[in-house]
Amino acid sequence: MKETGARIKQLCELLNQHSYRYYVLDDPIISDAEYDKLFRELEQLENKYPELKQSDSPTQRVGSMPLEHFTSFKHEVPMLSLSNAMNEDEIETFDQQVLKNLEANSGEILYSVEDKFDGVAVSLRYEEGKFIRGLTRGDGFTGEDITQNLKTIHAIPLSLAINAVEQIPNVVEIRGEVLFPIEKFDKLNEDRVKSGQPPFANPRNAASGSLRQLDSQITAQRPLTFFAYGFGVLEGVQFESHFDSLHQAKAWGFKVSPTLSRARGVSELLALYRKAEANRENLPYEVDGLVIKVDSLQLQETLGFRQRSPRWAIAAKFAPVEEITKLLDIQLQVGRTGAVTPVAVLEPKRVGGVVVSRATLHNEDEIKRKGVLIGDQVVIRRQGDVIPAVVAPIVSARNGTEQEFVFPQTCPVCQSDLDKPEGEAVARCPNPSCPAKSHQRITHFVSRNAADIDGLGEKVVNLLLEQDLIHDISDLYGLTTDRLENLPGMGELSAKNLIEAIDKSKKISFDKFLYALGIRHVGERTAKILAQQFSDVNELRSVTEEQLLKIDEIGPETAKAVSKFFRDPEELLVIERLLNFGIEITPLEKPTDTKLAGKIFVLTGTLEKMTREGAKEKIESLAGKVSSSVSKKTDYLVAGEAAGSKLVKAQALGVKILSEDDFLSLLEEQ
Repeated sequence: MKETGARIKQLCELLNQHSYRYYVLDDPIISDAEYDKLFRELEQLENKYPELKQSDSPTQRVGSMPLEHFTSFKHEVPMLSLSNAMNEDEIETFDQQVLKNLEANSGEILYSVEDKFDGVAVSLRYEEGKFIRGLTRGDGFTGEDITQNLKTIHAIPLSLAINAVEQIPNVVEIRGEVLFPIEKFDKLNEDRVKSGQPPFANPRNAASGSLRQLDSQITAQRPLTFFAYGFGVLEGVQFESHFDSLHQAKAWGFKVSPTLSRARGVSELLALYRKAEANRENLPYEVDGLVIKVDSLQLQETLGFRQRSPRWAIAAKFAPVEEITKLLDIQLQVGRTGAVTPVAVLEPKRVGGVVVSRATLHNEDEIKRKGVLIGDQVVIRRQGDVIPAVVAPIVSARNGTEQEFVFPQTCPVCQSDLDKPEGEAVARCPNPSCPAKSHQRITHFVSRNAADIDGLGEKVVNLLLEQDLIHDISDLYGLTTDRLENLPGMGELSAKNLIEAIDKSKKISFDKFLYALGIRHVGERTAKILAQQFSDVNELRSVTEEQLLKIDEIGPETAKAVSKFFRDPEELLVIERLLNFGIEITPLEKPTDTKLAGKIFVLTGTLEKMTREGAKEKIESLAGKVSSSVSKKTDYLVAGEAAGSKLVKAQALGVKILSEDDFLSLLEEQ
């Protein structure tokens, strides 16, 4: 029995250490299979000797029997909210108030700065280093006991790190935020709509819903994580600063904000605020601002509290990326490949600093799965420069006047019967002469990363189509100054400049030409791969799906689309006309063996000496690859200014970090 107890203790320590490396450091040192083997051994021993089960056993993370209800507990130290600063002026006002309350007319306060996570605040109580109880924030004074659910979160240690025993306090309450990572949230919503369940409106709601499950086994299935941001009760240890206290929390086994830093004075605060807002889209989790705290705990005590918020901290909020507005109508848009996409017409709303009046609804199936009705109040989301999306309807706000949208069976532009192959979500217009397809395809062809014809924007393309001067992309090269100069708003000089731009585009690299053709599933990367494998269009005319599938990074759908395109008589006629008009396609040099061949790069932050696109092209010209995410397979991370979470992850995984100068030096060596 003594040996069994020792083995159970050893297994608990081993598994908790490996869990910490996997979920907190993102740096596992054993395989999943090895972990599972140790876990099964522990389960078997605990089932045979339940009296030997330890309070910090990792088997508790799978969840336990459902509860009938949650029990309420009073917070020994209230979980107060923070006052908000909505812009830079209000951050400056906060700094001035701190100085005034400290009776300092001038000077620079040292602040700690960290992400303001957009999740669910909880408090974790540890006694003698063991996790005893976890509470929700509740009303700030009383919270609900969700201990069993919190134990399922691998980023919450069941016991504080054993390599810091001498610093473990008698009692400590760790305050922090439970989050749902964005990528995993998107996967959860995708699975929910597939199974007929309503999607969560945002990661915060998903985290909250997961924590409020009476059955902790359901919570255990949700990939939640946790970041520590402060303390409640603290007995047996003292700190001088908030910054130091979070570093101790990290030593005990908790994640803390990767952006945790210090700033002296308001000018440094504002610089960090601008940098963080610019980088928010690169983070793997939701943030809605920064939390700024006076770093000195002694000064915090001097400053004290208002009724419900501290005077020594503030939440510096970013412009929102999510809002609620009314869905006025659903209109259909026909793309260059014939894809018919429903677009939400919205009551204009400012989201993320931009007024949004239209948002994508993706396809007919998505409308049905989300249960969106015309007239609904809906959650809309904008991230970066991507077109906003309708996330979910607010069902509780309905008043009975809402109407179901019926997806048509014919193209809204040319009235051709729509084609929706079995197994595909998108309906398409099959008519090659559909005016909407022509417009979208021509607009794509002339775009900067394709043929790059300056002066041919959407308005000019519309004008040329309306005047019946063009019908497809090849007609662009038959235009003359005489035919253009009398068009409304054109004039002789504009016509001359446009013809010169068209003539200039006649010399084009093979990869840009393939991308410009608008072949389904062929983006810039795929076009470059094809251009490196084949010398010219004639080779592609005879290629089979089987041959294409042998090419690295070419999947079945792309192979099918490319093969179909180059067998289509109408597409081949357009290409022939382009060649007859004098299009000169430059073969792409096949990359020779270089030191970068096969190496995977990730670019993050702002590059000053070259654009991201230029860096990408240079890497690919040397047979390297560019990825959008950091993983164990990443060879180099090129970190520019304002590098964020990708840099943190690369450091944790031991990926080689290159500054922009390092990167340029590496290129020169090739």
